[in-house]
Amino acid sequence: MLSVGISRRQILNLAVGAAALPALPRAARAQSYPSRPVRIIVGFAAGGASDITARLLGQWLTERLGQQFIIENRPGAGTNIGTEAVAKSPPDGYTLLLVSVANTVNATLYERLSFNFILDVAPVAALIRSPLVMEVNPSVPASSIPEFIAMAKANPGAVAAASAGNGTPAHMASELFQLLTGIDLIDVPYRGGAPALTDLLAGQVQVMFENVQTSLEYIRAGKLRALGVTTAARSDLLPELPTVSEFVPGYEVSSWFGIGAPKHTPTDIVDLLNVTINAGLSDPKLKAQLTDLSATVLPGTPADFGKLIADETEKWRKLIQAAGIKLT
Repeated sequence: MLSVGISRRQILNLAVGAAALPALPRAARAQSYPSRPVRIIVGFAAGGASDITARLLGQWLTERLGQQFIIENRPGAGTNIGTEAVAKSPPDGYTLLLVSVANTVNATLYERLSFNFILDVAPVAALIRSPLVMEVNPSVPASSIPEFIAMAKANPGAVAAASAGNGTPAHMASELFQLLTGIDLIDVPYRGGAPALTDLLAGQVQVMFENVQTSLEYIRAGKLRALGVTTAARSDLLPELPTVSEFVPGYEVSSWFGIGAPKHTPTDIVDLLNVTINAGLSDPKLKAQLTDLSATVLPGTPADFGKLIADETEKWRKLIQAAGIKLT
């Protein structure tokens, strides 16, 4: 069962670093790692923003560390299936987790889990932060956020909002939007962003808050209509598009990803991964690939990533409790 009441101070203390295993001297273990392929488990289906980010990082790590970093998609239960697999894996550095906003949401959203994300997964490195875009199928009779709000209020419970799953940024973005505007949408969770986007394109659902990078080509082709971005500032990729907060004061949501490892993963392995990932975030080629996707890189220490996790866990706890959000 999750310990939802864990304090922010405890979270930050846990994020300083996992306890090192004494089986090998630190230098010898770091030099030998990795000696075989490493898995990066992604809790979403292939094709979405999480998958794209993981594959770009996996390619970088493969090239720099000389072993394959294999992306393994384990979608379902709002990323909890994949997270559980990592939390229960040996702490040897050969099973890693693509950490996302969903993990910090689930700490409150799910009352009972067989793992505790805060205690069982050690932060390794933050990767990127990016905006979401509020978008609708072109059949929806709304060309702006005020028009969408008016339409939804006139048809309570009749407009379906897709998401990549319970607890994902898309889900939380929709819930925050509903709370601040007083509208009622039908939440439709999927097993990843790609299948949700497919149904939005087909008109099976009407609205979605999705990562800019995975929606951009459809927006530019007129297959989706963008209404606004969820960050406080406008997106460089869609500079003409307003922010949601221009019409809904106090609204701000962003998507971010990082890398985690099972608790007690040796600190020298965590440090090696952190340094290598940070080198990738400053590499011109990889950084350009990420920023071209409307993402901002987040270099820093494991403790820095732990602080981000703590801050986000508290933010979403407050929203979930204020809005009375329950799993459907």
